[in-house]
Amino acid sequence: MTKIKLGIPKGSLQDSTLRLFQKAGFNIRVDARSYKPLIDDDDIECLMIRAQEIPKYVEQGVLDIGLCGEDWIQESGASVQEVAELVYSKNGFGKVRLVLAVPEESPIRSVKDLAGKRIATELVRVTQSYLARNGVAAEVEFSWGATEVKAPDLVDAIADLTETGSSLRANKLRVVETILESSTKLIANAKTYQDAWKKEKIDEIALLLEGAILAEGRVGLKMNVDKKDLDAVVALLPALKNPTVSDLYDKQSVAVETIVEEKIVREIIPKLKKAGAQGIVEYSINKIVY
Repeated sequence: MTKIKLGIPKGSLQDSTLRLFQKAGFNIRVDARSYKPLIDDDDIECLMIRAQEIPKYVEQGVLDIGLCGEDWIQESGASVQEVAELVYSKNGFGKVRLVLAVPEESPIRSVKDLAGKRIATELVRVTQSYLARNGVAAEVEFSWGATEVKAPDLVDAIADLTETGSSLRANKLRVVETILESSTKLIANAKTYQDAWKKEKIDEIALLLEGAILAEGRVGLKMNVDKKDLDAVVALLPALKNPTVSDLYDKQSVAVETIVEEKIVREIIPKLKKAGAQGIVEYSINKIVY
């Protein structure tokens, strides 16, 4: 039976990736002793692989599809088909930055000041490319991890990924410049994506994952409203689209349903109640697909 071989990133993106797939409707069960998670879709076979390695395995066709950051696609130089941008990261739903950082007391203020200096990073190729574009000759060495602790004792600067900057601040480092912004990408093998059945299946997976991300931080609201109060209630609803309004049995009232950002719900519900809304129900949303 033909299956889609899916690469799940092991490491910092693992938990958030599994949560995203669950919201998209796929239940993936991971055994700590196995690198082959089980998924409740007979058309998919999962492999747990470090994000750094996923682009090359997708390029080679060992994997049909995989999820990894734009940073590792550029670092690997792999030629792959980008299917979807999925803006999520280890701690939330946003992009990460690859930054040049130096100790707080360092005299280095710009990339130009790194000429002749030593830089540690896991993303050697990307960092070298950035330096070359800025006409800077510096020594870039590969870091096996814990990159933040290497400056100033071992190197003059680091190039490291940051989401919130908290780790850099904790290690008394200051950002000099941003090399790139990176988000997670769903990528496919070019030949795989030309196969009609596999392309359709991959596009369906992408659609559901994108829908899960779009639903993040949003909830549904539904309520009953007397027709005389409808305009006042609708004016309070900052909907993604126009709210759905349908007549109730008594013809004097309507049911109103919409989607709003969860962070405003505690402010808007009392206002809706005062405006005449009744029977207000808030419910969670897993996916939004247009």
